[in-house]
Amino acid sequence: MEYRTLGRTGLSLPALAFGASSLGAEFRSIDIAEAVQSVRVALDHGMNFIDTSPFYGRGMSEVLLGIALQGVPRDSYILGTKLGRYDVGHFDFSAKRVVESIDVSLHRLRVDSLDICLCHDIEFVDIQQIIEETLPALQRIQERGKVRCIGVSGYPMKIFRDVMNAFPIDVMLSYNHYTLQNTMLVSLLDDLESKGIGIMNAAPFSARLLTNAPLPVWHKADSNVREVCSRAAAHARAAGSDIAKVALQFSLRQPQISTTIVGSANPENVARWARWAAEPFDEKLCREILDILAPIHDWFYIEGKSENNDRRPWKE
Repeated sequence: MEYRTLGRTGLSLPALAFGASSLGAEFRSIDIAEAVQSVRVALDHGMNFIDTSPFYGRGMSEVLLGIALQGVPRDSYILGTKLGRYDVGHFDFSAKRVVESIDVSLHRLRVDSLDICLCHDIEFVDIQQIIEETLPALQRIQERGKVRCIGVSGYPMKIFRDVMNAFPIDVMLSYNHYTLQNTMLVSLLDDLESKGIGIMNAAPFSARLLTNAPLPVWHKADSNVREVCSRAAAHARAAGSDIAKVALQFSLRQPQISTTIVGSANPENVARWARWAAEPFDEKLCREILDILAPIHDWFYIEGKSENNDRRPWKE
């Protein structure tokens, strides 16, 4: 596994990391034993950065991680969680809840400290609260040693620019914005790097859009986007490959991104992704897929408050 420096944090993350949202049964019902085994398989393959949140399974992901990591030396893995989002439609980024949330997460995860803690999906609230209340409260906890690195996560690109220009965060986590279909994160990479902010990417499959699997019922892709992606997936199959493999390898090839996070409660999936990360990249097939996806390049949807979202770069 390749490891990359995370900004100026002093941490070194695997290029491919383990996302624990699936341990919260966010996509399907899970087998507990398989879920726990998927964590161990990830670690065995060098995916020793683990990302979770109290939102995933409404605490279930953190609890299962606490079980899965029992007996694993604490210095052998890097652990990150989030705060502020706790249920569908339930957000609390108050300073009081910051303190409570950290302690609850530490208890569930059975650890004494976190390597990374992020404000989760901040596009749903007033960004000024994040800057003026939430991050300062998190910074005070950081100064006491319970958290090593602090930052924000979310969907629109605008929120990251707003925060990084107003508060000295250590890290950020973007999802669905460095994929075969959407590379909007590129517009921020140089500025983030110049500030020493560690850059993390998640969801290279865009919630199954860039796979052969059926989309979850809540996926926001419209019929045109779905049809174009289906054609791209069919082209990859005809070439004897898998669009998911090309998508994963594409995301891993951006050197300014320290890590790309993928997750599954199925250990076979985790092992397959680790193998793909080490296999040769088919440049020709990737170019062909990108050509098919060109009509929907940088398509995105609205998430959270409208004022926190990006302007659409093309007409619908």
